[in-house]
Amino acid sequence: MAQTILVVDDDPVQRRLLETAITRNGMTVVTAPGGQPALDLIAGPKGDHISLMLLDLVMPDMGGLEVLGKLRPAHPDLPVIVLTAKGGIDSAVEAMRAGANDFLVKPASPERISVSIRNQLKIGTLSGEVKTLKKKTSNTLTFDDLVAVSPEMKQVFRLGARAAQSDIPILIEGESGAGKELIARAIQGTSARAGKPFVTVNCGAIPENLIESILFGHEKGSFTGASDKHLGKFQEADGGTLFLDEIGELRLDMQVKLLRALQEGEVDPVGSKRPVKVDVRIISATNRDLAVMSREGNFREDLYYRLNVFPITVPPLRERPSDIAPLGRFFIERFAAEENKPVAGLTPQAAQLIERFTWPGNVRQLENTIFRAVVLCDGASLDVCDFPQIAAAMGVETLARQNPYVPAPAGMPESAAPLATSRVMASPYSLSMTDAAGHIRKFEDMESEIIKTAIARYEGHMSEVARRLGIGRSTLYRKLKEFGLEPEMENEPMARVAEDTAEPLSDASRKSA
Repeated sequence: MAQTILVVDDDPVQRRLLETAITRNGMTVVTAPGGQPALDLIAGPKGDHISLMLLDLVMPDMGGLEVLGKLRPAHPDLPVIVLTAKGGIDSAVEAMRAGANDFLVKPASPERISVSIRNQLKIGTLSGEVKTLKKKTSNTLTFDDLVAVSPEMKQVFRLGARAAQSDIPILIEGESGAGKELIARAIQGTSARAGKPFVTVNCGAIPENLIESILFGHEKGSFTGASDKHLGKFQEADGGTLFLDEIGELRLDMQVKLLRALQEGEVDPVGSKRPVKVDVRIISATNRDLAVMSREGNFREDLYYRLNVFPITVPPLRERPSDIAPLGRFFIERFAAEENKPVAGLTPQAAQLIERFTWPGNVRQLENTIFRAVVLCDGASLDVCDFPQIAAAMGVETLARQNPYVPAPAGMPESAAPLATSRVMASPYSLSMTDAAGHIRKFEDMESEIIKTAIARYEGHMSEVARRLGIGRSTLYRKLKEFGLEPEMENEPMARVAEDTAEPLSDASRKSA
């Protein structure tokens, strides 16, 4: 879903012009004819989806300054761009003091409006990232900072919030990349230990000969190379939380010492003559089944029961598909801002593609896939072609299930036919060269379909359509008239974006716009 821009103006002509200028950049537009309807819209269920407001300064029912005064207490972070026919310095200063983020003088060019919108969205995204990083650094991240809408994750949040009210040991189970560490950080940030140390130990990445020293510390000279005293992870986390990641990888002899530290609340640094008391909250995480491991003798049963007092299971991403689109939008906004790319969201086809994929690498895989797609994308929205590996995988699976009896091309093994055909059909923009009877289609029919497909692919940007097809814009409009495509475009909002500044439209095209 593309980012949503709210246009507030009492003039319907201005609303339509602004809507045209914004939609050509791949964004969604909602409009309000005055200040009060705009405030009602933001306060309603659709308000959370609005990313930015374009606000007229002079309106009969409620002026822009009054709207800002009522908006800012409840929505201090919503970017607002003020537009007005009065271009004086006093008006700009007054609007900025009231909480506006930018100030444009009517009539503003579509390019100026687009640049201002992109800049404000980028600033908002980066500001949110900075706030999140500050919360991570200060160990005050909460469940409200996590992106999830599925009932499964809401239940995880409820369990985590309840467990945070005490120091009960927590075991977080889930596949790699599902977000176990973020859940642990949110538990810490929701508990009374918020702001205290949060120390992470990856039990599967510690060298075997250093496990004891890293966990419990050592005294100077206790072994070869111990030139200084070292505080272990338990003492570093004193007063806060110790997160034992991949606890199932810890070797058996260290499990005994860990169990004693948990039971006694004290650790024995290597080479120390007396134990050291520590006040640590333990949160463990694993992607393995510790119950099975304990039955097989690969994990101490007594330690398992000590850690598994309050279990929380994080479901894999494939079991909560309603979280995929919100996470995708979150990653798109972040990476588009970081990479300075004008990517505003996903096309419906791309959204459907990623929602149907199984994501074996969970959220981590989705994040990296979106990052790659944003870097490669040349348009305003991510499309199926920006996810070639995902599209290929989904095409193979879908075609094999729907039509397993696809004939193999000449010279190709029959078993390879579904794979070859699915690669052709993986994109929604593929073109069939034959009709229902299997005969070659007429050239003019294929040419008409190519033009319609290109218009849909590039969202009505006629200059881009002409450039991609390798023809002039005048030729493109002549072919539209020949194929009778103009009436079909009259009801499509993106057709209006043909009125750009690159080349004047013909009379017929101007009438259709």
